[in-house]
This record gives sequence, C-alpha cells and structure tokens, in this order.
Amino acid sequence: MKTLQFIMSFSILVVLHELGHFLPARWFKCRVEKFYLFFNPWFSIWKTKRGNTEYGIGWVPFGGYVKIAGMIDESMDKEQLKLPPLPDEFRAKKPWQRLIIMIGGVIVNVILAIVIFIGIIWYWGEENLPAKNLKYGIVADSLGKAVGLKDGDYILKVDDAEVNNASKIAAQICIHEAKTLTILRDGKEQQLALPDGLIRQLNKSKMENFVDIRFPFIIRDFSKEGNAEKDGLKKGDRIIGIDSLSTPFYNDVRNATKDYANKKIPVKVIRNGDTSAIQVLLNKDAKLGAFPESDMSKLGFVLETKKFTFAEAVPAGFKKCWSTLGNYITGIKQLFTGQAKASESLGSVISIGSLFPGIWDWQAFWSLTAIFSIILAFMNILPIPALDGGHALFTLVEMISGRKPSDKFMEYAQMVGMALLLGLMAYALGLDFLRLFR
Repeated sequence: MKTLQFIMSFSILVVLHELGHFLPARWFKCRVEKFYLFFNPWFSIWKTKRGNTEYGIGWVPFGGYVKIAGMIDESMDKEQLKLPPLPDEFRAKKPWQRLIIMIGGVIVNVILAIVIFIGIIWYWGEENLPAKNLKYGIVADSLGKAVGLKDGDYILKVDDAEVNNASKIAAQICIHEAKTLTILRDGKEQQLALPDGLIRQLNKSKMENFVDIRFPFIIRDFSKEGNAEKDGLKKGDRIIGIDSLSTPFYNDVRNATKDYANKKIPVKVIRNGDTSAIQVLLNKDAKLGAFPESDMSKLGFVLETKKFTFAEAVPAGFKKCWSTLGNYITGIKQLFTGQAKASESLGSVISIGSLFPGIWDWQAFWSLTAIFSIILAFMNILPIPALDGGHALFTLVEMISGRKPSDKFMEYAQMVGMALLLGLMAYALGLDFLRLFR
C-alpha cells in the first residue's frame, strides 16, 4: 500500500512538473521530441508518437523528462548542436522565452502544492489536539527522559509558543530550534532547558524516541500473528494488567509484555464494567496480537476542529505552502550548522515511500503529495547545472550581460551537474540500503 501511494503521488508530481516545461515550449513553438514519465535507457515500458512528440513511460522510476529540440539536457544529445539552430529549436528562442520554459516546472509544482493545501483545508479543515487537552499527559521516550521529561507531564509551551498539536512537539522543537520547554507536573508549571544536541538527535531519529500521547489500551482490532482474539480477548476490552503488573496505559502494556515471548500469561481487562483475567499466549515477538484504539476522539480526548469556507481556505492554503517551504529550508540549514547530518537525514525513494501510511488515507496522501511538490520545486530551482535552476541562472546571466554561454560550456556544465546529481542519488540510495540491512 505504501508503494502504491508513493508511485501514484510521484507520477502526479513528475507528469505535472514536466507539463510545466512542455506547455510553454509548445506555446513558443519549440519542437518537443519526447515526454516521459520515468527514465527509459535502452527501452520503454510503453510509448506512442503523436505529431513530433513521443510520449512514454520508462522503467527507471527516478523522475521524468521532456526532451526539447536544441537544448542540452539529461539526454546529452549533442548531434543537433553541430548544426545551425532551426527556428523550432530551444536555442533559437529569445532568452525570456527560454527562461519561462525552464522555470515552468517549478511554477507548476508551487501552484499544485497551493491548490492541494487549499483543497485539504477546505474539505477536511484543521484538527488539532492541544497539549492542554491531553487527559493523561505524555509518555516520555528515551530522548524525552534524557531532557528531564516524565510520564504524565504536560508540555505546554515550546520556547514561548503554545503547543497546539501534541503530536507534533518534536517537529515544533526542530523547526523553531527551541531552547526550553514549559511543562506542567503535579499541578505545578516548571521550565526545562533543552540540551544543544537534542535537535540533531531528533533529526537522526526522524522525530521519534521523544514523546508520545499517553492513552489507555482499548482493543480496536486483532492481528493474525497473535493469539489475543483466539484466547478470548474481544474488541472494546480495556487492558489494565499484565500478569501481576498494573498497565493502565498502552505504553505500560508494551513494556510489561516484552519479557514474555512464547509464554501464556494472565491479561487483566475491563469488559462491560466487569474485571476479569484471561490467559493469553504471547507470540515469539512477545506481542498479544491486538491493536489499540488510536482515534483520540473515541478515547474521550477533546479535539479542536476548525472548518473553513472556500474563501477562508484560499489564504490558509497559501500560508500553509509558504510555512512548509520555510520548514524545509530550516531543515536544509541545519545540515550546514551541524544540527543534522546528511548521513542520518538524507534518504532516497525508499525513505520517501516509507512516509506514506500502511493503509489508504486520502488526507495523508494529498498532504504528503503537496509537501513533496514544494520540495521538488525547491530542489529544482537550486542554481546547479542539470537542474532547472542552473539553466535559468545561465539564461539570466545572458539576459544581463548580453552574451550567451557557448554550447560547449553548457555541455560541460550539464555533465558536471549530472555527475553531482547521480552521485547524490547513489549516496542517498546507499544510505537507505544500509538502514534496511541494519
């Protein structure tokens, strides 16, 4: 399911990005030779030709491309450049026309992200669980305990900003590079100073191992790998004890069962107001085979939901787009300030695909697609040869100086840029394979 969602999202982004190059190229009467989703060295999965353009799907799922006649691009087709430019070639067009063609993909990606964010906000609205509405406080994981947090604490503020969404506390710390937390413990407010290395640790752990929401273990469903349902547990049971241990919350159950692999133990539950103990055989991974209810509203938490009219969703969508871009730029900056390491944060399509949920969730799908669209736009506008931003930079220099870079210079620049990009892609893919093997 993750793979299917990733392929669908990636295909939408690539096709629309390349369409952003294709349409202005056609408007300015450039000959477009190929329009491809994915790359197609040696052969294509599917292709057809209409007019002067070959449309197709390649077999290497790392992007896509539009091959415009008379342009030095990733195809490295240099034969055309040996001849004088024809009127329908890219190199024969005016600089401002070439600039529009080059940045068209980035513009489409930004517009796409804004449109998706507007649609999400208009259709679903915004739903948050403020820290003040947590019924049982937070669960402190290893990084949380290292900074002084305890189970049952309430995190009220990150620096001076209130926590409006308890599920995004770690992200809020990283984005704002926070120095302090204001917490409520035993009815008293106090402030915790955050250590300098915390942001790097959070980036390394992908925002995990810090804090979770504390909630009771009420059985929502069962897995086939466990014995919980077969041994007598039922949906709606609330687990309050494992063997002789009291386990009022989900994290307590997880901690209590880890030493009982392949053992039968009494599981104490509340069912219809009555308490009983049921013998359950844990599997080889020390799991019951039961899933907890994770819908906070069904667990009695008060969520803050805001609905938007379409007129209200439009500016909110723009704001969401720019804040997403700002957060991404902050993450890039942290690579250069030592608060994140490329070897710990960088990932390939494997890492990107893993971000999608294991079940089909349209809201999550469109949210991630919008975020990736912004990232794709930002990465492509960087002034690196072989990227749209590199071509745009050379065109701007030409417009300012009145001198066009030679075809030989553009050829070498493209080769250097391609080498850098392929090296970065190979490095990111290698990191993901290492993580998988570990």
